[in-house]
Amino acid sequence: MKYIEKLRNSGLRPTKQRLQICEVLFDVDETFHFTIYDLAKKIKKKHNNKISLATVYNTVHAFEKKGYLKQIPINSNQTYFDTNVSDHHHFYDLSEEKLIDLKNSDVGPINIKKKIDGKKIKSVEVLVKLED
Repeated sequence: MKYIEKLRNSGLRPTKQRLQICEVLFDVDETFHFTIYDLAKKIKKKHNNKISLATVYNTVHAFEKKGYLKQIPINSNQTYFDTNVSDHHHFYDLSEEKLIDLKNSDVGPINIKKKIDGKKIKSVEVLVKLED
């Protein structure tokens, strides 16, 4: 199968459940945002198979660590993941609890004036929170 190497590169054994997680994450035409719970529901709907949240959580975090997914923390108890791993900005709709991509061209130049000794800026990504 096409995801065996991706799983092994992430330090995971390619089990049936993990291959199903890969299909839901990567067999899509468009990138998308999700929480662990969202992904578990999508897997159940697509494969009619309930996978433990621990397996989903561990697989997603292994993929994020390897760079196959991007983690987007919204607040201290809410984290989304993105299948689009490029540097880009987001709107977050607080009432709908929905993350929406914001193109880099939709944000003006950002000027960071402070420097940290021995560190360089890897990326700047804006999270714009929206309310009704």
